[in-house]
Amino acid sequence: MAYILHERSKQYYWKGAGALSIKTFRNGQAYYNTGRGHYRVEEGNYLLLNRGQEYAITIDSETVVESFCVFFPENMAEDVFRTCSTSSAALLDDPLEQSARSPFEFVERTYPADDGALLPLLRSLRSHPGDALEIEEKLHAMLQSLLMIHSRVRDDMQKLPSLRASTREELYRRIHIGHDYMSAYYDQEIELSDIARAACLSTNHFLRNYKSLFGCSPRQYIVERRLQEAKRQLLATDKTVTDICLSVGFQSTGTFTNLFTRRFGEAPVRFRRKGDCE
Repeated sequence: MAYILHERSKQYYWKGAGALSIKTFRNGQAYYNTGRGHYRVEEGNYLLLNRGQEYAITIDSETVVESFCVFFPENMAEDVFRTCSTSSAALLDDPLEQSARSPFEFVERTYPADDGALLPLLRSLRSHPGDALEIEEKLHAMLQSLLMIHSRVRDDMQKLPSLRASTREELYRRIHIGHDYMSAYYDQEIELSDIARAACLSTNHFLRNYKSLFGCSPRQYIVERRLQEAKRQLLATDKTVTDICLSVGFQSTGTFTNLFTRRFGEAPVRFRRKGDCE
């Protein structure tokens, strides 16, 4: 049986384990800790966790944060994967799959919400869930979309330099754990050794493979992440430039202004004024 959680709260903490699930949030963010990974889930991305994964979630916000989480019924992912990867003849010979199912696992990480057809399905389920039959049909469609994303993830793994597929898969998972660690704590002062430790890799091993996978260095990613958040705050809040600079993790207003100007073509104050006029 499917389970959908749609809540609004300012403070929230929960610890436990559950089914294969998608976690989404609007008007704020939540922090997840699975013991192995740290995740910041906010509007624009979603977190995918496998069945049985233990995690703790924390929401601590000045404003009300809306959460929308979908928990898939047991074995549904395996059933959808089987029908998508098995010939019609085999499905006709064994329609109810009398043989034992092989557990199916996705790569646990945050994903961009606009990747593929998943976002429209999530919006439809949130705004108009429908009856039990309609919900089940939507969940099947969501899993098919997730399997397409999973296929692209497998292609991304080929970017990593290893002969063995199992090594590439584990390395991919660890690199993304480090990437999600940076996404969770980009607004704090973190060092490369902290990120590599979170990924359970040596510093050089993480750095080299991160560049292979993402095409940029960890520092370049963090700077871009901070600048994008600063851009958002300049347009959406009344905070001063100094407050925004410090809130996204920069220690120097001068450094922030120079980086922002090079990235967006205008200084922060002028950028805000121009945005207010549009």
